[in-house]
Amino acid sequence: MKLTAELKALFMETSQTLKGQERRIFMAKVVRLLGPGGQRQAEKELGWNRGTIRKGSRELSSGLRCADAFSARGRKRAEEKLPYLCEDIKGIVDSQSQIDPSFKTERLYTRLSACRRTTSVDTPKAIYRCSITQ
Repeated sequence: MKLTAELKALFMETSQTLKGQERRIFMAKVVRLLGPGGQRQAEKELGWNRGTIRKGSRELSSGLRCADAFSARGRKRAEEKLPYLCEDIKGIVDSQSQIDPSFKTERLYTRLSACRRTTSVDTPKAIYRCSITQ
């Protein structure tokens, strides 16, 4: 099947509006319409990823949905990246904390800047540093 400019525009616009499994299945259906060599043609003329097309073809033929791992992406928690972070902060803040002067609450207050925090760190576990010069 020959792709005209109108068909290309329609396929591109439709694929951009869909997300996830719906997009992959749409891509697989278009590739089926293109016939033999359709994956290569879709990759070349429409800019689609062949891996995504294959995944959609498998979903279309089997009827099973491939799980998207969106929750596995993104930034790791600070506790995972710096396992001693909470302990180090507590060690610094405990010596600088004071009780509310009016004694209305049991909260502790700490007046501490980022640069002061890094200069008061004396443990080898602390790997975070202040980039601000005084």
